[in-house]
Amino acid sequence: STNGDTHLGGDDFDQQVIDWLCDEFRRDQGIDLRQDRMALQRLREAAEKAKCELSTVMQTEITLPFITADASGPKHLNITLTRAKLEQLVMDLVEKTIGPCQQALADAGVTPAQIDEVVLVGGQTRMPMVQEKVKQLFGREPSKGVNPDEVVGIGAAIQAGVLKGEVRDVLLLDITPLTLGIETLGAVMTPLISRNTTIPTSKSQIFSTAADHQTTVDIHVLQGERAMAADNKTLGRFMLDGVIPAPRGVPQIEVTFDIDANGIVSVKAHDKGTGKEQKIVITVSSGLSKEEVERMQREAETYAEEDRRRREEVETRNAADTLAYTADKTLREQGDKVPADLKQQTEEKIAAVRSALQGPDINEVRRTMQELSEALQRVGAAVYQAAPPPPGAEAPPGEEPPEGKPPEEGTVEGEFREV
Repeated sequence: STNGDTHLGGDDFDQQVIDWLCDEFRRDQGIDLRQDRMALQRLREAAEKAKCELSTVMQTEITLPFITADASGPKHLNITLTRAKLEQLVMDLVEKTIGPCQQALADAGVTPAQIDEVVLVGGQTRMPMVQEKVKQLFGREPSKGVNPDEVVGIGAAIQAGVLKGEVRDVLLLDITPLTLGIETLGAVMTPLISRNTTIPTSKSQIFSTAADHQTTVDIHVLQGERAMAADNKTLGRFMLDGVIPAPRGVPQIEVTFDIDANGIVSVKAHDKGTGKEQKIVITVSSGLSKEEVERMQREAETYAEEDRRRREEVETRNAADTLAYTADKTLREQGDKVPADLKQQTEEKIAAVRSALQGPDINEVRRTMQELSEALQRVGAAVYQAAPPPPGAEAPPGEEPPEGKPPEEGTVEGEFREV
């Protein structure tokens, strides 16, 4: 799994120190250095230097002569910053790093005890407070065998070697950062490949038409975690035409998602009836940046309950529409076997469902759907009662064979007596 916060890094720690220096200087000299761009640049350099020094020493002096001037003359900044004070300033930022770690563990389905090695990435991880938090979370000391400033470059070089075939004794598993799927009836997103799936991977699923005599199918490829298609990222769309006209639900359209080791997505739609197919290839550049991925993940968490309700409503409406269609089709094909009053009642229930589907009240849709479902069960029972018995079916016990028809050859008539 993968997770992180692209809005959190070493610069945020520097900014906390800068703000503290500005507040201290204003308290001492009555001058706000935030209004002086030149002074701010010097403060930024000094803050970063002090932060780095405090990873190895307990306190450091920040000295910036002639940082600014006023009517009384030049002003100098000379402040002592201790490691304890720095940790107070950045405590909230360090706590923010824990959430993504816990989410990554949850997505991978593992516990901290199952992690073999913890590798620190980035110069900010040299800070003792960060290392202590890592130790508390994972229950072990983080690995210090790799330079945190070089680890990303080393990993990228190894991955390049794997992709070129020059490195064969290392297996690096990449994953899909967001769910991939297509838009289906009701403008909902139907996922095919879930996020955090190891690539390369391939997944197929059978879909069908949503209307009678539909000859084209629009394949809308989406990426994201939201329930509704409009809230996700469009990766591409294409049309599959030449579908044989048929009642809805009859054609079988197989949609296949394939992701190769380079993260390139191929989407193919194949009509199993005609053999026709169309496909689209989506390159890495068509996807999302890391910032967009994390924004979409946060939005999915924020709107999870709302999305669940919206998806449930769409699915209920789809089910009601399908039920009305099935009931109507049953009456057209089997209506002569159904009593007239039951047929009329069922037609009224169908009309009630379709009327409810035009309105906003989902509870009304559920109510009319339940009534139609009960009516359709009675219709089914009537159809089976009206059907003639199959050939060779036995007559009810005690019933004589029809007059004039002798028992079939090979039939043995037995006597019985009550006991």
